Amino acid sequence: MGKYINPFTDWGFKRLFGQEFSKDLLISFLNDLLVGELKVKNVVFKDKEELPSTKDQRGIIYDVYCETDMGERFILEMQNRWQPNFLDRSICYACRSVLEQVDKGKKERENAYRFLPIYTVCFMNYMPDHEELSKFRTDIVLADKESGEIASNKLRFIYLVLPLFEKNVDECVTDFDKWIYVLKHMEALSRMPFTAQKEIFKQLEEYADSHRLTRKEWEAYENSLWIARDNMACMAAAENAAKEKGMAEGRAEGRAEGMAEGMAEGMAKGMAEGKTKAIIETAKRLLNMGLDIEQVAQGTGLSIEEVRKLL
Repeated sequence: MGKYINPFTDWGFKRLFGQEFSKDLLISFLNDLLVGELKVKNVVFKDKEELPSTKDQRGIIYDVYCETDMGERFILEMQNRWQPNFLDRSICYACRSVLEQVDKGKKERENAYRFLPIYTVCFMNYMPDHEELSKFRTDIVLADKESGEIASNKLRFIYLVLPLFEKNVDECVTDFDKWIYVLKHMEALSRMPFTAQKEIFKQLEEYADSHRLTRKEWEAYENSLWIARDNMACMAAAENAAKEKGMAEGRAEGRAEGMAEGMAEGMAKGMAEGKTKAIIETAKRLLNMGLDIEQVAQGTGLSIEEVRKLL
């Protein structure tokens, strides 16, 4: 077992980013994620104790109330687990948070449809479908299609595809780069990097150290680790099945195309051979009729040498 926990298990993800005692980690990560946009000064967790009860909601930290240094507030949701139709599901969860804020019973009230902005941050520790995302970080906002100008700050989606983050430890210049490097490689690290450069990584090292877990915490983490591995195995099996299906379809298509090409080539070759044979027969008949070699060559298109061979 590695020195540090896997941050992409449900339990590990919750420990580092979803607990009161470790909320400084979340605040630091958010400020590095959103650097230049806003500065979070505090977060409050709505679901403080347990992991979500349904399997569909595991891997999600939801309803985290964030407050900036300017007094602005927004709700944060963080998703970690792979699920089919991942992008669609992340939008559904954000919409759920919107609807929960709307005063459904009093639509006539002026503030009935006012709600806090929803920020959704998704860690994708796997390669998504090619039609979903093709770069490490994708930020989605509500904006005008033509001008690109943001129309509303009420919905924000940030997708982080970790396999597409390829920087090594020496190439991590920004604090956000350092966060992503550590999270991506944490389970394989023998020591925590960047602790001398950024104080928060010392705290991260403490909470991520598997040797500091109590027996109860260890059992919970180990169970979550098995679930994560099963989930990855299922995802790999689904990918392999899709690849095999694609290969089988490709082979079948290739065979069909090969047969079609073969038939076309055979017909073309047969027609060419038949045409040549007919010309030769015509040339023989012309020779038998007494025409000289030059006349037969001119009439059939054969060369003089080819006509001579027929004599």
